[in-house]
Amino acid sequence: MNRHLAFVALVAVLAAPAARGQAPGQPAVRPMVPAASGQPATHTAVIDVGYIFKNHSRFKVAMDKMKDEVLAAENGLKAERDRINGLMEQLKGFNVGTPEYRKLEGEVAKAQGDFNVNAQLQKKDFMDREAKVYLQVYTEIERAVSQFARENGIAVVHRFDGEPVDNSDRNRILGSITKPIVYYDPQIDITPDILRMLNGTPVAGQPQQPVR
Repeated sequence: MNRHLAFVALVAVLAAPAARGQAPGQPAVRPMVPAASGQPATHTAVIDVGYIFKNHSRFKVAMDKMKDEVLAAENGLKAERDRINGLMEQLKGFNVGTPEYRKLEGEVAKAQGDFNVNAQLQKKDFMDREAKVYLQVYTEIERAVSQFARENGIAVVHRFDGEPVDNSDRNRILGSITKPIVYYDPQIDITPDILRMLNGTPVAGQPQQPVR
């Protein structure tokens, strides 16, 4: 999703490994112990929301579909732009001020105006639809995290970025320096559990339950 099309850029969130929590050397997630009935939740956990988006199966399907639609719309605009350019070339063959010139000049002006309006409307439509997809998935993430936290006695879930730092990327380096969480025990990372809930696969040691 790094491709900037003619009128909309989709956020780059799909280029990541497909199996967090199963990388060599990474500890398995320790099952949380549900809080006793009536007792306040005390555990703390962390979650990599960016990783969830990159590996959320339905989100990826929706965004891939939108990319195809954006490409089709881009091709349609390109074809119309080529048609307008052809009319402008024809215009050069007429003498300025003649009826033929004025007629074709009017067609070119109308076509250019329609093209600009259509491009802006399509851009707005795709951006609005993209925002709705993000909001829908983020709402699902919030519900899944809330459910998992209630069932496992977790009082607070912090958001963190687990992406490795690219030493050649200045922005990534500065981002890692200013990140709010300096250290966390990998066993409190609930990212794999939430991803399994969202993608419809059971969490290890627990029966699959729908996100409420």
